[in-house]
Amino acid sequence: MFSSTTPTSNCLGSHGRPPLSADALFSSANFILSLLPIRLAHRIQALRNLPFIVVSNPHIARIYNNYVHSLSTLLPYRERRITNLEDEIQFTEVMADLVQTHSNTIPILARGFLECRKYINPADVTRFLDEHLRTRIGTRLIAEQHIALHLSSQPHNGGATTPQEHDQSSYIGVIDTALRPAEIVRHCEAFVGEICELKYGVRPTVVINGQPDTVMTHVPTHLEYIVTELLKNAFRATVESGKEREPVVVTIAAAPDTTDTTPLATNSLQTDHQLANLSSTPGVTIRIRDRGGGISPEVLPSIWAYSFTTFADEDVMDKGISNSSSSGNGTTDALNAVSGASGDSSSLAGLGYGLPLGRAYAEHFGGGVQVQSLWGWGTDVYLKLKGLGN
Repeated sequence: MFSSTTPTSNCLGSHGRPPLSADALFSSANFILSLLPIRLAHRIQALRNLPFIVVSNPHIARIYNNYVHSLSTLLPYRERRITNLEDEIQFTEVMADLVQTHSNTIPILARGFLECRKYINPADVTRFLDEHLRTRIGTRLIAEQHIALHLSSQPHNGGATTPQEHDQSSYIGVIDTALRPAEIVRHCEAFVGEICELKYGVRPTVVINGQPDTVMTHVPTHLEYIVTELLKNAFRATVESGKEREPVVVTIAAAPDTTDTTPLATNSLQTDHQLANLSSTPGVTIRIRDRGGGISPEVLPSIWAYSFTTFADEDVMDKGISNSSSSGNGTTDALNAVSGASGDSSSLAGLGYGLPLGRAYAEHFGGGVQVQSLWGWGTDVYLKLKGLGN
């Protein structure tokens, strides 16, 4: 019987620190089997509920068919549990196929809804995408978590890696128990800076202050996506307002540790992970401050709407045409570039998915994104993250 339970940080880490035993690996696989089919079925139903002319769009129809394909690969496991290594290996291959199949969901949906905007209310688009993309975050996370645990498990590494060697790693699957936000910011600064310099010929500097040595437990890829999108906005606003000599200031503040000595619940992370978290903060707030002139009062209410962009419609369409003509791979590559969804971003602006999707990533584990605009001066964006397992 499939469950619709939402995956939590404790559930994702409850199978222990790598290398996992065979039994722990089977437990991870069966846990995922209790979640994924019902989540995929809900997405299929949501797509079916769209207006016929919308779901008939070739891009949106492609996403629908991808979900049907992924669900069909999981249905053979409906009446059985994974109890041997052969089944677990086959299941992990199914998870890898699922991740690959849905890797371009965001840019494909972006193109589809852009083409169908005459036939569906913008509020309905935002409502659908908010639920769909938030669910996608969780689905992809639990699939990638098992793949990572599989690759580092005892049965699949031939005993070549000892538990002591794994203790030197701060990772439990895709979760980093010693993540340093300042290092993520610097990595994203270099990436966005190259894009900015390519487009404008200049790049602002980034100054990190506050508590740059803060360590927390989180998913690095989630934080990288959020910070990249926020720095894109800050860099673009700074340069286009003629303030490229003004630094973008990133302040990192660790939340005070209010934990007590009460033992963790039985379904929480394992003892070794609890010990690893003793030096981690229970949460972090990152403020990104720019001197880019702020956001006009007319624009501010729309920044959380999917497909909202400060680029004109013609500019967005021209961007898709020019990028696709150079890539030879249609509009999908163009959308990858403008939305930053596949790590191949080459633009500082796009189809308006960056900010709301970044907020969805932050809120997935209880965080959030808030924007404070001082019109005529600049913008402060506050990214709040909750440390996993705390």
